[in-house]
Amino acid sequence: MKHPNIIQWIRYAFGGRLPDDLRDWVRHDLTGGHAFARHLFRGMVPFVPIFVVFMLVPGPWWLRVQMVALGLSLALIYSVAYMGQNRRHRLEKHGLDPDLRPLRQQRERDNDQKRYEAIYGARSDNTLNHPERKELARTRYTSSLSSPNDSQCASIPGARNAAQREHPAR
Repeated sequence: MKHPNIIQWIRYAFGGRLPDDLRDWVRHDLTGGHAFARHLFRGMVPFVPIFVVFMLVPGPWWLRVQMVALGLSLALIYSVAYMGQNRRHRLEKHGLDPDLRPLRQQRERDNDQKRYEAIYGARSDNTLNHPERKELARTRYTSSLSSPNDSQCASIPGARNAAQREHPAR
């Protein structure tokens, strides 16, 4: 597997696209073993110039170190929080399937699917397709927005009077 040179890797860390001959490396980088650690390291690279500026700010050394520590902790939190979206975006940008998962996650998903099918059986093809589910959900939602009935109002103190004021025809 061909690896990017240092300039290509830095551009990749900043969100750039690598050449097509490095697609296998990108797939491995985003879904192979230790993808989590590589993501965290790669996510900190764009912050290095900011951390250097923090260290050059005049003042006591402990203040500068705390500024870097705060920036590092926030960068790590956001890096972890948006890891899935970042992975999908990078995979899509490089012409790969955006639904690829790291090996461990894919194994867990496959095991969950096998356990589900062992308990409930495989899904049949006569289940509602996506547009039908959306339409069913829409009709249920709009019907719940209609005027409340007495059983809905009975469980909420004062709701019956408010419902009668809103819908005086009752």
